[in-house]
Amino acid sequence: MLLAEIVETSAAVSGTAARLEKIERLATTLKRVPPEEASIAAAYLSSQLRQRQIGVGYASIRDMPPPAPEPSLTLTQVDQALEALGSVSGAASQAERRRQLMSLFARATEKEQYFLTRLIIGELRQGALAGVMHEALAKALSVPLQDIRRAVMLRGDLHAVAEAALRDGRAGLNQFKLHVGQPIQPMLAQSATSIGAALDRISPAAIDWKLDGARVQIHVQNSDVRVFTRSLDDITSRVPELVEIAHDLKVSSLVLDGEALVLKPDGRPQPFQVSASRFGSRLDVERLRATLPLTLFTFDILHLSGEDLIDHPLEQRHTILTQTVPEQWRVPRIITSDAAEADAFANATLDRGHEGVVVKALDSFYEAGRRGTGWIKVKPTLGLDLVILAAEWGHGRRSGWLSNLHLGARDPESGSFVMLGKTFKGLTDQMLRWQTERLQQLETHRDRWTVYVRPELLAEIAFDSVQRSTRYPGGVTLRFARVVRYREDKRSEEADTIQTVQSLAP
Repeated sequence: MLLAEIVETSAAVSGTAARLEKIERLATTLKRVPPEEASIAAAYLSSQLRQRQIGVGYASIRDMPPPAPEPSLTLTQVDQALEALGSVSGAASQAERRRQLMSLFARATEKEQYFLTRLIIGELRQGALAGVMHEALAKALSVPLQDIRRAVMLRGDLHAVAEAALRDGRAGLNQFKLHVGQPIQPMLAQSATSIGAALDRISPAAIDWKLDGARVQIHVQNSDVRVFTRSLDDITSRVPELVEIAHDLKVSSLVLDGEALVLKPDGRPQPFQVSASRFGSRLDVERLRATLPLTLFTFDILHLSGEDLIDHPLEQRHTILTQTVPEQWRVPRIITSDAAEADAFANATLDRGHEGVVVKALDSFYEAGRRGTGWIKVKPTLGLDLVILAAEWGHGRRSGWLSNLHLGARDPESGSFVMLGKTFKGLTDQMLRWQTERLQQLETHRDRWTVYVRPELLAEIAFDSVQRSTRYPGGVTLRFARVVRYREDKRSEEADTIQTVQSLAP
């Protein structure tokens, strides 16, 4: 299949807000995809690279060659080119990677160049997230949506499921089983603004600590232990203390779901970045283990001694978990329908330095990879008034609108503003229209992607936490920043300072 067909479908899906129309267009395209290219098509239509990382950033894609006059690139050719890019290494790797990239772009039309640029740098937002792709694949195959969801859950890879399903139909879906040693997608939680709001939806409920660590899935098959991340990467060699805990459980086969994090001597959590550094480092593992030991908190069990448990209700799974894993390796939990008791538990959790709580339905099944109704996370939200420094042009449904905002905090010492990061989240269509007009009135200059503006417009920004960052000049950035509203009633002199933001960083 030509890349141009995927680009055309992507543009059509981006250009509509109607979910059913997105699904119909995606399904029509998926029906035409050759099975051997199905995983590539599913990845690109989900705004993802199959290779995930190929070592190419925005700077590498500037100054592109003239586009090709007619489309000729196939999905396989693009995928092979990107695979080759990702394998480049050595002293001259940067130059060689750019040479190969420019060779690929020279064969792409203007629309294909735009699509590939956004795909590679991770800014291709076409409104075809996992849920929509699941429905589109189900429609293309004329099978129940639940069959697709279950196969993706068990395989952990929508692209592989698409390939098997488009090649072998229902038989291809039925081949996916829970295999110890092969990670499955983790179950996700919806959000609520308060304990009361969560209990209005689930009661009685199990209430767990919500930890700001790294999600881990532990698989045991006799003496073999494997540890996987939220993104299903194998990190077994980096976390020997978790492997030892699994061995100590002395079970023949097991799959556990939980979090691991580094604690301070007083039992409070280290900043997320500290915990994340343990998972990201392949070197000096024993030294890091000695200085930054991981603590395991399990909260679910998916398999035990040859029996799959994902179709058992949470209450039953937790009973089995308590019989299998010692209390010191389990997330603290209460079961209640009383809002006052739940609030007290949540406040005690926050006092210990953790993120919040997760409210869980006792009769909920394990819906891997989905934000099902059975789990609801509740955590406090922080907010700052920040200045807009620039905005990037959107694409797809947001084409023609300024979308991705550059956020800045005030530095009273220099009189300037310090960039903290970017966000496009929280923006309604009305806000997009308004900010596109308003920001162009404040424009100082622009380049191909970005309009830079006078730092006069303030926005109220909600976020989950502040973390240390070497990417931005203030040394900090915001996690999960989103726009709440614009504050035209405030002057730029009233923006929060960089010192205030830095004080929120752990």
